[in-house]
Amino acid sequence: MLRLLTIAGTRPEAIKLAPLALAAAARPGIDHRLVATGQHGALFHDALAAFHVAADADMRLLVQGQSIEALAALVGEGVARAIADVRPHVLLVQGDTTSAWAAARAAYALGVPVGHIEAGLRSGDMASPWPEERNRVEIDALATLLFAPTHGAAANLAGEPGIAGEVAVTGNTGIDALLAIHARPPAPAIRPGARRLILATTHRRENIGAGIAGICAALRALARRPDVDIVLPVHPNPAVQAQILAALSGCARIDLPPALDYPAMVRLMARAHLILSDSGGVQEEAPALGVPLLVLRENSERPEVLESGNARLVGTDPARILAAAEAILDDPAAHAAMARPAFPYGRGDAAERILDAIEDWHAARSAGALAVATPASTLAIARPLAQGSAAKGQE
Repeated sequence: MLRLLTIAGTRPEAIKLAPLALAAAARPGIDHRLVATGQHGALFHDALAAFHVAADADMRLLVQGQSIEALAALVGEGVARAIADVRPHVLLVQGDTTSAWAAARAAYALGVPVGHIEAGLRSGDMASPWPEERNRVEIDALATLLFAPTHGAAANLAGEPGIAGEVAVTGNTGIDALLAIHARPPAPAIRPGARRLILATTHRRENIGAGIAGICAALRALARRPDVDIVLPVHPNPAVQAQILAALSGCARIDLPPALDYPAMVRLMARAHLILSDSGGVQEEAPALGVPLLVLRENSERPEVLESGNARLVGTDPARILAAAEAILDDPAAHAAMARPAFPYGRGDAAERILDAIEDWHAARSAGALAVATPASTLAIARPLAQGSAAKGQE
């Protein structure tokens, strides 16, 4: 029996790991345990519940105002206990969160192989986003198995000193999650109406302050147009909430609902004429839905969405945001060019590819046939990523 232990703590991790949990449960040779750190509390469990998945345990480490260092120390202690209980062959982490970083460090220190889902993303600036860029670089250096979402991410790993793990190009499990939810029967429209819908999201740590102020100024200007409605679900971070509500409350044609559950958010994204966001996940999701995206950041670790033509990098300067948005709103041809669905992050079978790669690695290791890894060596993939199958049912 192949024993897998996954450690995660945030809502985005829950969304991206739910397809893996479902795929693992369908394989009789895998015993998979998902342990929550408590970093996002109930938001984590609510996100899993949208896929009918539940965590096997919860460390309940969420403390308001807790520093990154304090959280990392507590996660490390909890991971050590979970490893002693499960005795995993591989400990899996997803992305670049503090939970993932601390769990990978703890597993590595205890001699447990680390598998990194969404490996190889790079902004090229260690300070932006912080601490996410630091986290992903350090996790990749510790990992035995690196599951890169794209060939570009794999190339980043191949060119980086210190990477000694096996690299597999798998696609991104976030697309598995998106397509599974999008395939469900449609619910009633959240905002019926004739005006075009602009969906906005902002929550990045580096945008709090001047960045969010610029984004809000651009949204106020866009809201003066008679042909648009704007919806900005407000992130639960108190600092983000306070700034957005102070800047936008009472503005005509701007709705500020609380953070939406994932199925509702997918429905809203699919209905949008244009999305403005600083989210990493939205950068993956918008191309698959065929919705034009303006990325409210100065750089992106997901260059594939820019190369596909589905998104433009506009930063947080209000004049730049407004000009880019109005160019799309006022030019049907420009909108159509960005609205063609694209799948740079796979077509919905990333979880299966990840499990295939783990099983192949474990079988070779068990047979004593696994050679010492050379830097950024690549595991065989059954099919080229571009020919990945459509999303399978994940219920």
